[in-house]
Amino acid sequence: MEHIILTALIVLGIIIVISIMMQPSKQQDALSALSGGASDLFQAQKSRGFESVMKRATAVMGVIWLLLGLLFMILQNR
Repeated sequence: MEHIILTALIVLGIIIVISIMMQPSKQQDALSALSGGASDLFQAQKSRGFESVMKRATAVMGVIWLLLGLLFMILQNR
């Protein structure tokens, strides 16, 4: 059982990293934040489409990863 949970943790961790890397960048370029473009940087914009799906999927996978990690710790301490 512990090997299955450990394997799931590793695979899910890799998938989380990939999903984070697939999310679009909020900032056009780093120089715009340092120059005059900083006013647009902190505006509240609602995510839509692909961005929204990726945010939710990453959050759900993160919660599952955390719960699997806690379950793995509990099983290891028995």
